[in-house]
Amino acid sequence: MHEHVKRGAVPSLNRVDSAPSIPAQSDVVIVGGGIAGISTALFLAEKGISVCVCEKGEVAAEQSSRNWGWTRQMGRDPLEMPLTIQSLNLWRSLKSRFGIKAGYRETGIAYVCQKKWEIEQAQSWAKTGQEHGLPLKMLNGAEIEALLPGISSGHSFGLHTSSDGRAEPALAVPAFAKAAQERGAVIVTNCAVRGIERTAGAVSGVVTEHGSIKCSNVVVAGGVWSRLFLGNAGIHLPQLNLVATAARIEGDVEGPDLPVGGATYGIRKRLDGGYTLGPRNINIAPIVPDSFRLLLDYLPVFMNSWRELRLTFGHEFFSELKQRRFWSNDARTEFEEKRTLNPPPPDWMIESAFKGLKAAFPAFRNARITHTWGGVIDASPDGVPIIDAVDYAPGVYIASGLSGHGFGAGPAVGQLMAEIISGDKTTVDPQPFRLDRFRSTRKRKSQGFVIQAEGE
Repeated sequence: MHEHVKRGAVPSLNRVDSAPSIPAQSDVVIVGGGIAGISTALFLAEKGISVCVCEKGEVAAEQSSRNWGWTRQMGRDPLEMPLTIQSLNLWRSLKSRFGIKAGYRETGIAYVCQKKWEIEQAQSWAKTGQEHGLPLKMLNGAEIEALLPGISSGHSFGLHTSSDGRAEPALAVPAFAKAAQERGAVIVTNCAVRGIERTAGAVSGVVTEHGSIKCSNVVVAGGVWSRLFLGNAGIHLPQLNLVATAARIEGDVEGPDLPVGGATYGIRKRLDGGYTLGPRNINIAPIVPDSFRLLLDYLPVFMNSWRELRLTFGHEFFSELKQRRFWSNDARTEFEEKRTLNPPPPDWMIESAFKGLKAAFPAFRNARITHTWGGVIDASPDGVPIIDAVDYAPGVYIASGLSGHGFGAGPAVGQLMAEIISGDKTTVDPQPFRLDRFRSTRKRKSQGFVIQAEGE
């Protein structure tokens, strides 16, 4: 990677003003200021429910601003389709409903394929899209070239979903946060939650690094931090981390206006005129102690998705091995030591994606990479989010394991979580997102809280 490239820099993340202090009490406290937590706060505040978001760093500073910015239904798991369809409905209405300017554009998204395995994968998914009534079209080579002027020849099959689109991650979640604040939500940044307080087995409050907040409901939407936080409270969440990366490229390029995914790359045009590039069909899966603890949960999906994972063994194993898994509420925590995860971007992934992009779109051959950054994705065993109440921990809710789909699905995740908490009729069926659908969570459900709070 060239010396002029800024590594680890996420361009232009809008900052959200923090409340000057934590409230004494709130109906709901949300742990985590990513898209899941902020969207939940927005929909709770719209219902008139008092809500406080505690974010250990800055709003959206981790994966919620480090993703590609695609808002897509195409390629989703069948179980997730109703959620992602509803989320696209919400993306379309955010500006009129909440005044949110997130750079959303309904441009459509296209996949283009050359190799046999790519074509088979896309054809298989096309059936899912058609079953859910998406405006999806299968494309031959000539139709691909008509849709995407300047693409090289050799792409024999493609998919195009006209209702998919793109938005700006650095703008979107901060805009959601400001809309939530306007409706009464309290957002406190640089405020880590250390633990949950309980009375007679039910939530009675949380302890933050700045003091306690009385509440009867806690939503854990901490992304990659959710498993560690919940584990200290005796709640088992099967979740592993994947390392991803992206880059900003610039140049005098007339590239595609709509996001395009090829075998090795994904690209999105930005509002500022540049492009966001990411490596497609590959993520780094670090081998860590939790990989062995959760092996039975994750083995089936690994067998089906091995092509998309690069297993690595390195510093992550030893860092997790040394990491405290339990602590008292008056102790300084890992969340205060690492305010923002900023992993070094894997250069080889970006270089591979850039090479594939230039082969597919020759117009990018003179473009240059200006920024690269890494991110960490919270992945559930089946790649489908966990959006649920914890049956054996009254007052605890989880919105995590978004598995790299969080940006596009985020508005509907927040809406569903708010509906579950308020007891309202849910817009989509929550059953596919239950916590107890995994082997290990079915076992833990019968055990209840295994860690007792101080004073109980």
